[in-house]
Amino acid sequence: QVQLVESGGGSVQPGDSLRLSCAASARPFSNSVFSWFRQAPGKEREFVALIRWHGGSALYADSVKGRFTISRDNPTNILYLQMNSLKAEDTAVYYCARGSEYTSVPEAYEYWGQGTQVTVAS
Repeated sequence: QVQLVESGGGSVQPGDSLRLSCAASARPFSNSVFSWFRQAPGKEREFVALIRWHGGSALYADSVKGRFTISRDNPTNILYLQMNSLKAEDTAVYYCARGSEYTSVPEAYEYWGQGTQVTVAS
């Protein structure tokens, strides 16, 4: 059973930065894809970014392109999301997920973390 544990959320002001982490309990397979999704109150879960664990090719939602960076550390099995120039509309619970398809569709992901809250407010 794969467990994913997010951390790093918090309350910040517009323009600030945060780095989220997602620790995976098991070493990813060669075809593993990891993603970050987010869900704001009253809204559906939204794709943020994904990365192919081996190879590192990444994809971003238009809303975060140029501000967020997804990365991973192979030796420690940790996924990161560096979030810069945060805006109020980035406020949401952020989830990491692991699957095997290079897709932004949340239903394609098999394993999910419990989420970490990010609040951006002045």
